Amino acid sequence: MRKSAIVGLITIAICVGFLVSLNADTNSYSTFTEAAKDPKEFHVMGYWEKEKGTYYDAKKDANHFAFYMKDQKGSVNKVVYNGTKPQDFERSEKLVLIGKMKDDTFYASKILMKCPSKYNNDLVEIKKDGTVEKYN
Repeated sequence: MRKSAIVGLITIAICVGFLVSLNADTNSYSTFTEAAKDPKEFHVMGYWEKEKGTYYDAKKDANHFAFYMKDQKGSVNKVVYNGTKPQDFERSEKLVLIGKMKDDTFYASKILMKCPSKYNNDLVEIKKDGTVEKYN
């Protein structure tokens, strides 16, 4: 084989390896069961368990919000968010939590809420500083 053909094949192999590694790192939604198996950060989608309520006491600790969520497979877990309670949390239709599981509790670093809307399906991120960012 010629030297240029070998260099071309090596370049193609490197590009394919790079594309495969990018695809493997793509985040998809997980469940609480999957998050419990690995200490890395996961995205878990689900619904707030309204009958179990929420815990938020601004006087005691304004940066502690806890509630229970049911994931897409039906597993219910306690969620703790170290930030203020998101505005209109009770009105959200769907939640996406970003965080880690530790000792049967999911510790969320971010909460994305799908708010009910007649005209669009926006995801709203509530940041720890109280600001709101919308995603389409």
